[in-house]
Amino acid sequence: MKIIIGADLVPTDINFDLFINGDAEALVGKKVKEALDNADFRIFNLELALTDKDTPIKKAGPNIAAPTACIAGYKALGVDLLSLSNNHMLDHGYEGYVSTFKTLDEAGIAHVGAGDTKEEAKKPFFFEKEGKKIGVYACCEHEFSWVEDYGFGANGFDPLESLDDIVEAKKQCDYLIVLYHGGKEHYAYPSPHLNKVCRKIAEKGADIVLCQHTHCVGTEEDYKGCKIIYGQGNFVFARNYAHVPTWGQGFVVEVEITDDGVKYNYIPYVPTEKGLTYDESGEILKGLAERSKEIQKPGFIQEKFDKMAMDTVIARYIQHMIKKPASEIKPEDLYIALFHFAECDVHYECLLTGVRGLMGLGRFGEFKDLNANKK
Repeated sequence: MKIIIGADLVPTDINFDLFINGDAEALVGKKVKEALDNADFRIFNLELALTDKDTPIKKAGPNIAAPTACIAGYKALGVDLLSLSNNHMLDHGYEGYVSTFKTLDEAGIAHVGAGDTKEEAKKPFFFEKEGKKIGVYACCEHEFSWVEDYGFGANGFDPLESLDDIVEAKKQCDYLIVLYHGGKEHYAYPSPHLNKVCRKIAEKGADIVLCQHTHCVGTEEDYKGCKIIYGQGNFVFARNYAHVPTWGQGFVVEVEITDDGVKYNYIPYVPTEKGLTYDESGEILKGLAERSKEIQKPGFIQEKFDKMAMDTVIARYIQHMIKKPASEIKPEDLYIALFHFAECDVHYECLLTGVRGLMGLGRFGEFKDLNANKK
């Protein structure tokens, strides 16, 4: 049995026409399309609302949506399951949420990671192929989408509940996939917190953990029999992001499950004007391998994150979040940005780390040599 797992699959105004016309090969190229066709099951992340109405909520960051007619592209790509547990699934409120569910259900595409109640949102999805039962559990960091906040929405990762959910899900299947939507965007390494979370998920029974949020290819590690991937990059998410050279690069994971065990194959790709095509150079997987060696060095993950957080000066970080010159910032803009920092796991971690570093607190200065001074 072969399972394809990919990250963000998002139509934009650049390629709405290809999605609406169901032109799969134009979207992903011949070689990637062949890999999708040869798989028994295909899983991706739906990072938007499928809706024909514009009903954006107040939030930090963009409100993403695509016309419901774009569902033809998902069907042409052979998508079997979409994760809805992410920070954009409620971008267009209840109307967008209902429209997304209706569109997927009518198209016969299954979904996981969201619902009208917490109990519904956290339910794993199970399927059986060739005598094996596969489970998929989807969760996300706290960022404008949790079901607890709105009464409908995404399954948020709560260590007091989600880890128990993962244990129970594993009891019901032979192989468990955990999709964790989190991490620092455009940062190719796990934060110390993300590293701890994913390792704990592995200890609770996951066979593979895939982090899908960073929009860039990150790192990987094998931990206690579990494959952990910290960032796959986008799948199809065409945007004019010339200032972000890694945008559009990525890889899908091909999981091959046999009676003899599990094999993993990575299929890398680079962006085209409207989609993507197979990466013939090998540079994407080479970079993945090099960074993955780095994170095995003692202290590397913390030191790398500390530097990144301190380089992200507080004023610049806030201004980046609200994307306005200081003279045009309104109180409401500031409130939303501050709320975002406090709510979202990785932004909170980055902000506190940066402040500690700038103030020389803890390991950055004061008390740095505390252990050496113990008598």
